[in-house]
Amino acid sequence: MLGGALVFWRWRSRSRRATELSDARAEAQRWYERLGGQLMNLHGDAPAVRQALADAGERYNAAGSQLEQARTPHQFALARETALEGLAYIRAARTAMGIDPGPELPPLAAARGAGMLTKEREVNVQGQTYRAGPQPGNQTPYYYPGGNWQGRPVPAGWYSTPWWKTALGTGAGVLGGILIADALFSPAFADPGYGYDAGYQEGFNDGQDQGGDVGDQGGDVGDQGQDFGDQGQDFAGQGDYAAGQGDFGGGDFGGDFGGGDFGGGDW
Repeated sequence: MLGGALVFWRWRSRSRRATELSDARAEAQRWYERLGGQLMNLHGDAPAVRQALADAGERYNAAGSQLEQARTPHQFALARETALEGLAYIRAARTAMGIDPGPELPPLAAARGAGMLTKEREVNVQGQTYRAGPQPGNQTPYYYPGGNWQGRPVPAGWYSTPWWKTALGTGAGVLGGILIADALFSPAFADPGYGYDAGYQEGFNDGQDQGGDVGDQGGDVGDQGQDFGDQGQDFAGQGDYAAGQGDFGGGDFGGDFGGGDFGGGDW
């Protein structure tokens, strides 16, 4: 009885693995064939169109090679991802041609969390000008579907040069790429119109508002201190101590600490 159950379990396990492998192969093949059909039917002379189609063709060739060598569901999933990336370039080419980019694609695993450009940006790094933006143009013909480079998220968008490719080497190439990434995406990652600077200013303003509130509270404490001082004079006859409470509550503590240096200024 136990032996029969073990045989059945092994058969079920092999059957499940075979099904997973077949499904993964079919899924990758489907997107690969769709990419090939799009490549055959699209043509354009604009620099952005030609470049996007060239990048899509590279992904098509890479996905085909991966499919030939794939033996596991994970390997077929990698081929599927490559084909989807190629289709992302197809959508970019169609956008550059001014036609409907087509249906949305499943999200790329490599682009998760990278975001997308929403405004044009121009920076100068080591004497060279680099541009990026959400739309294709003669000055931004290189599309990138989003991903990570050297541990840094690179948002989807159009760029003046494929610096993520030219900086894949070592030494100065990587350093140059890091400088470009810092300049393009800092301080405002993905949306150069709003980022660190704006956030800092809002935080500073909030600090001022909170500082004003604390200052008002300090004034209230000061009034309480004065009342306490009066009580101290009546109860103990220690005028200096009571007056000191008044100074501590309403003067230096309530003013400088609550509303000035701590609340909105130096801190």
